[in-house]
Amino acid sequence: MIMYKRIHIFIFAGLLLLTASCSKVLDKRDLGSLQANLVFNDSVLARTYLDYLYDQNLPSWGGTWGSSSNLSDESYGESKYFEGSLLVNDVADFGTKLDANNNYGKIRALNLFLQEIDKGTISPTWKATLKGQAYFLRAWRYFELVKLYGGVPLILVQQEAVGEEAKDNAYVPRSKTSECIAQILKDLDAAMAVLPARWPNGAADWGRITSAAAAALKGRVLLYWASPEFNPAGLADRWQAAYDACKAAKTLLSANGYGLHTSFSQMWFTEVNNPEAVFVTCFNNATGDQARKNNGYDNSTRPSINGTGGGSNQPSKELVDAFPMKDGKKPAEASADYPYDPQLFYRNRDPRFDATIAFNGVNWPLNGVSGYKLWTYTADGKTTEKGKASNTAFYCRKAIDPKPATGEVQYSGTDWMEIRYAEVLLNLAEAANGINKPSEAYDELIAIRQRAGILAGDDGLYGLKPAMTRAEMFDAILDERLYEFAFEGKRFWDLRRWKLFETKLNGKRRTGLTINLKTAIISAADFEAQRDTVTLDRAYREYFELKPKEMDTKYAIGWKPEYYYFPIPKSALDNNPLLVQNIGWGGNFEPAQ
Repeated sequence: MIMYKRIHIFIFAGLLLLTASCSKVLDKRDLGSLQANLVFNDSVLARTYLDYLYDQNLPSWGGTWGSSSNLSDESYGESKYFEGSLLVNDVADFGTKLDANNNYGKIRALNLFLQEIDKGTISPTWKATLKGQAYFLRAWRYFELVKLYGGVPLILVQQEAVGEEAKDNAYVPRSKTSECIAQILKDLDAAMAVLPARWPNGAADWGRITSAAAAALKGRVLLYWASPEFNPAGLADRWQAAYDACKAAKTLLSANGYGLHTSFSQMWFTEVNNPEAVFVTCFNNATGDQARKNNGYDNSTRPSINGTGGGSNQPSKELVDAFPMKDGKKPAEASADYPYDPQLFYRNRDPRFDATIAFNGVNWPLNGVSGYKLWTYTADGKTTEKGKASNTAFYCRKAIDPKPATGEVQYSGTDWMEIRYAEVLLNLAEAANGINKPSEAYDELIAIRQRAGILAGDDGLYGLKPAMTRAEMFDAILDERLYEFAFEGKRFWDLRRWKLFETKLNGKRRTGLTINLKTAIISAADFEAQRDTVTLDRAYREYFELKPKEMDTKYAIGWKPEYYYFPIPKSALDNNPLLVQNIGWGGNFEPAQ
């Protein structure tokens, strides 16, 4: 008697795809558990299972950990990481129990797919294409683990789950980080070898993994591997490998119609065939229980007005102050042509400032109201905001869709771009600087700043310092990533891979602003009556008093050096006697090897 492994599939997705073409398979069979020999003998069923793997593995808005803005200088928020009180079980992404939704449960499903598909009878071309996407997803899953812990157990085939022998075989030691990186690259190379750079049916296949996405992720992986967190000795071959991969990614992307979107602020609202989008998670604005996949970010981030909005991801004053001026100069180095005035902080700024930061008095179309102005000031000690007020006086404006009316914003379907073309350019700039090719680093920074709308200047450097040293260029690139990727889940990981928390943040307390109306000069009622017509400069010069407001009230930031590699949870160590804990957490596993 032949026994078949059984594959649990996301049922409603299967029903949506299979109703028309697979009645012969579904007839009189259990829909919750499909047999492997049937799944991989039918191209539609096989793709349905792959779609389940997509759903399991694609990052949500802001990446695996969300925007993580409260773990950087972008925003604020209490955390054990910044309090310096992280415990061994707090970073539980490792996963130990038998659960389809933890990391190794997802890897098991990917391994099963890759293991069983070759036994099926679908065409070799279709089989290779499906496998290529699964290889990418496995590489993604392992990379996310390596980012957290360093080397982890490499499980590349489905483990049996029954019996004492199976239990013993399931005890797998941690592989070196270098071995995990090698496997991740192997999977990405396998994906690149068989996937198209663009899918021919753009609308129907929008969001599917491409060879371009695999090439871009390969560049990111090797850039992490070259960064000080994993490369404390600054090994030149790591930087060379990162450069080669990033250069190849740019070449492939550019040859296939990818590029910088013409508008930094509007690129989020162009979905199918958006040239900026390289690695995408798709969302929709459906309201039905079965088909709904709303992104959640928009509604949670916009101001709390008219019964909508959560007001999260509030920019810190540090982020507000960081953005350069219109000519690309930092505020502390502002020119006479574009001076910086701390009272009129919003003037003469890099256009990305307005696309990212919503501030008191700004015209910000929201909830379908084109003339809406945001006011976050206080009068007589009370906020004038309707709903929950911002603690910093600022809101994040990035990727907030102005079109939906009240009652619709919670159904936002804006797609998440995990990798944008801009990141490919900045990854290449960093890797080029790593191998002492500063001119290429300048080229990529200039391209980013040119798209942003910064002025070229007489020297054509868009405000960049000429003849930067290698160290200065690295700093400039990380600064550029802050402006370009604010609230996109990049800053925390950039500070971590460059081991900069101690020098950038430790001992500091993030701040916001309190913007007080001078009621001794004008009453709250009189100002409210004219505020939408008075010029913003006059309002700030005559009627507002700006005071810094400390946001980290309980402690100064105290990131610890051992946090550059998080500990393997005790539950995992107890479950697998072959696991060794990281150095700094009571073990002797060296994550940098």
